[in-house]
Amino acid sequence: MLDYHLHLWPHSQSDAEATVEQVAAYCERAAEVGVTEIAVTEHLFRFTQAKDRLGGFWDDLPGEALRPGMAAYWDHHARVDLDEYVEVVQAVKAEGLPVVLGLEVDYYQDRMGDVADLLAGYPFDVLLGSVHWLGTWRFDVLNDPLVLAEWDVRDVDAVWDEYTRAMEELGASGVCDVFAHPDLVKIAGRVPAVPDEFYDRITEAAVRSGMAAELSSAGWRKPAGEEYPAPPLLRRFVEAGVPLTTASDAHGLPDVADRTDAMRELLAAVGVDHLQGFRNRRAHQVPVAAANGR
Repeated sequence: MLDYHLHLWPHSQSDAEATVEQVAAYCERAAEVGVTEIAVTEHLFRFTQAKDRLGGFWDDLPGEALRPGMAAYWDHHARVDLDEYVEVVQAVKAEGLPVVLGLEVDYYQDRMGDVADLLAGYPFDVLLGSVHWLGTWRFDVLNDPLVLAEWDVRDVDAVWDEYTRAMEELGASGVCDVFAHPDLVKIAGRVPAVPDEFYDRITEAAVRSGMAAELSSAGWRKPAGEEYPAPPLLRRFVEAGVPLTTASDAHGLPDVADRTDAMRELLAAVGVDHLQGFRNRRAHQVPVAAANGR
C-alpha cells in the first residue's frame, strides 16, 4: 500500500519548518501498518513562492463578500520556503527512506500556466491536483461560519456542476498527475439526489487527462462520513481503467496511513490489485499487497 497524500502541518499552524526527523517519523508510522512508500504533498499555497506568483488571484473571481476571507487564508498559510521544503524531502530520500517528493496543487482558474512555470525545474515525483474553492468560496473550510453559510443558500446540483467543471479544467491543464479526493465537494454531506452525471464527468476527465485518481480515507474523518471517492465513483474509475493511488491526507503524525486496512478491503472488493506509484512524474505499477514503489 501507499500513502500518497501527506501534509506536514495542520491548517491551524502558520509559520512552519520542515525537518528530516518529521518526514522520517512519517515513514516509520506508515511502515507500522504496511505502507511501504509515502509521498509528502504539502499544499502549494503554503509557500511564499506561490504567494508571490499567484497571490491576489481571488480579485478576478466571483464572490466579493468572501474575498477578504480568501486573502486572510493565504496570508496565514503562505509562510514556508519551497526550496527548503524540497531540500528536506530530498535529504530523506537520499537516506534511503521510502518517500517521494510531491505537492498538492489547487486549480487556479486561467492561471495553471503560471503554476506550471512556478513548478518547472523542481524535482517533483508526483503532483496532486485538487479543487478546494469555487470562486472565492473555500467550500471545505467548515469551521468558517461565512463559508458554512454558503452551503445553506446554494443549490447543491449547481455547486456540484461548478466543482465538476473545475475538475475537468484542472485535468485538461495537464499540470498534475493525480486527482486528489476526487469528490471532495461532498465534504459537508451535501450530495445531489442523482449524482451520476457528475460521477460520469469526473471519470471522463480522468480518462481524457491520463491522470490517476486517489482513494482516500480522509472522508471518513469529515461530515461526509465515507471514503473519497464514493463507491459508485470508485467503480466508474475501475471500469474505465483509471489507475489509483491510496492516501490518508494526514495533516499530522496521528493520521498518517489512516485506515489502510479498510482501503485495502475496498480495493479488493472492486478487483484492484495494483496501485500507481510515481518517480520523476513518471508512473509505474505497485502491487497492493507489497507496495514498495520500487
